[in-house]
Amino acid sequence: MLKIGLFIINDKNLAIILLICDEVKRKLSKDTTVYLVGSGIATLASAYYLINDAGVSGKNIHILEQDSVIGGACDGSGNAEQGYVIRGGRMHEAHYVCYWDMLSHIPSYDDLNVSVKDESFAFNQRYVSNAKARLLKNGEKIDTTRLELSLRDKIDLLQLILTTEHGLANMKIEDWFSAAFFSTVFWYLWTSMFAFQRWSSLAEMRRYLRRFIHLVEGLGHLGGIMRTRYNQYHSVIVPLQRYLQKNGVQFQMQTQVVDIDFEFHADKKTATALHLLHFNGLSSKVVLGVNDVVFITNGSITDSTSQGTWTTAPVLKEKSSSASWMLWQCIASKNKAFGNPGVFSDHIELQKWYSFTVTLKDTTFHDHMHAFSGNIDGTGGLVTMIDSNWLLSIVIARQPHFPDQPESVKIFWGYGLYPERKGNYVQKTMSACSGAEILQELWHHLKVLEIMQPITDSGKIRCIPTAMPFIDSAFMPRSAGDRPDVVPAGASNFAFIGQFAELPEECAFTVEYSVRSAQTAVYGLFATNKTVLPIYDSIHRPSVLIKAMQVINR
Repeated sequence: MLKIGLFIINDKNLAIILLICDEVKRKLSKDTTVYLVGSGIATLASAYYLINDAGVSGKNIHILEQDSVIGGACDGSGNAEQGYVIRGGRMHEAHYVCYWDMLSHIPSYDDLNVSVKDESFAFNQRYVSNAKARLLKNGEKIDTTRLELSLRDKIDLLQLILTTEHGLANMKIEDWFSAAFFSTVFWYLWTSMFAFQRWSSLAEMRRYLRRFIHLVEGLGHLGGIMRTRYNQYHSVIVPLQRYLQKNGVQFQMQTQVVDIDFEFHADKKTATALHLLHFNGLSSKVVLGVNDVVFITNGSITDSTSQGTWTTAPVLKEKSSSASWMLWQCIASKNKAFGNPGVFSDHIELQKWYSFTVTLKDTTFHDHMHAFSGNIDGTGGLVTMIDSNWLLSIVIARQPHFPDQPESVKIFWGYGLYPERKGNYVQKTMSACSGAEILQELWHHLKVLEIMQPITDSGKIRCIPTAMPFIDSAFMPRSAGDRPDVVPAGASNFAFIGQFAELPEECAFTVEYSVRSAQTAVYGLFATNKTVLPIYDSIHRPSVLIKAMQVINR
């Protein structure tokens, strides 16, 4: 006998249920064609699993991308003359089991005989994260060995870890913790590392606490955090693209999916057609055949990004400019099983923050930060100025961060979590600041204005700010059903992938989430005889919990 929820069924009934469930999975034929909406890492991972685990021919896989470059949030562009741009950097850790398993089969950017995984692990063994200047106040380092948590804070954290997610629907972090909690070292480390804000989802914070409890031991110095050899576009996306193209995958660029038709029956949902808008303004329609499948990236944290310049601020875009959010809104109106996109996209004022990338034809800043922090580039990670009204943070990655970056050129990245506040020194909101003005604020906070002003005046610096209206969307307070299941009940030929498809217990805003959604989608729709790799379960490891409690109690 098998007990499921409140129902008890016998082996005969179970066999019938399993048979019915198996009927949902596609029976492959030479005519099986798969369309993938978007080209972020969830899509690329889906194509990988379709080829290697589902046996779909690469030439029958079509990636439909509205932009002229693939990669989604894993980006990296520009050059030494005009300035490089990275909107952000996805932090990694060793237990991203789906992500690293896939990348163990993908040749690296520089050496086709070495996998991306092996290159990344070797790189992180050489450049170990050990931030010695993680938090600053008035330009001076703050001790991060003590998290400054009160007894009440510790109890609140423990209770949050132990409670069920069901009881946290639509709750904000500030609904759970006292006001004093948000001025602790723990909170400054947490908010700057993950980009959680007071009004972010309490349920998502709980997931992070449980999923990454093994990293609490190194929280104050970013211990256990891994990074790629170059920016993620060149280290991950380009190798994946090469692999997929070699296997015949079709990339259809500057093609926007504006709507998807569905047929609904009592126990079955079927996608029947894709409506496309092309770069030349022409529209077309793809009628899905009986063997066709579509994977949908619903929503995007980096869609509608805009760039400023050295002299101009970026212009914040509205939801109507976002193809991914408008598509999800369109199809969600057709069936409640498709989620509630407005929860994640209708409050740009709470979801946005601004980042900036600085390119320097001079080593003065990097030399100073090396001497000040004690970290060589690539080992320090985030440096957060807790007395900054914008809550500025910067990261100096290992140089070069781009394959074509000259040895004489250095770059670093930064972001401000509160762009609508006026600066401490520049009396403008960050959102209204040009690249030059953002650097003026930064130089003041780091107490380097005297040494950096001559270099700024010399024209050897480029700072390109970016506005990202949806960057914190995955952390908006939510309830069950707001994110659709990867394979909704009754879905016969479609799945949702990416940050806004529901994966119980996994943490959004990570590359692991995207790759796991891809694996879940492929294994859910195709008869692969494989199961999705289990999430690393550190929350049930006594040794991990003991170490975490010791750190929290300092």
